[in-house]
Amino acid sequence: MIGEEDKQLFRDTVDAVAPMDKDGGTRMPTNAERKPPFIAFSHVINGTIAGNKIVHYAKSGISEKQMNIMKHGHIDSVAEIDLHGYTVEEACEALPDFIYRHQFERYVRIVHGKGYRSRNGMSILKTQVVNFLSQHPQVLAFHSCPPKDGGAGAVFALLKKIDG
Repeated sequence: MIGEEDKQLFRDTVDAVAPMDKDGGTRMPTNAERKPPFIAFSHVINGTIAGNKIVHYAKSGISEKQMNIMKHGHIDSVAEIDLHGYTVEEACEALPDFIYRHQFERYVRIVHGKGYRSRNGMSILKTQVVNFLSQHPQVLAFHSCPPKDGGAGAVFALLKKIDG
């Protein structure tokens, strides 16, 4: 089995390498060109969003077409983080790192679950994810996934393009 130390060593090594574009197109950005992780977001104390509620958000100028792509899951491959079993504190540490590592991708998927073990049916983890994404400067929009991709227990997020 691969240990956490080995995983981190691999990640550190891979992140330090700038991928080559074999077709001679645009150069891929290096870590030095990345924006730092976003950490200036507020943390929630109580869940305010029901686990089965569909959530969505879009900054001004985001087209209905972009929202429908996320709503219907018309996304081929996407980076994903599964927060099942995370505490709010652990999620608050993992989310900035996840977006940082995938900041050059167009979409990401965050699986937060529906909070079946939460008090009063209000999911604190889902509430924190929505709170985080709403504040993140690179997140242009998000929408709960269709059932095949996690339904109300996951969101697709549209990230702002960053030129490398």
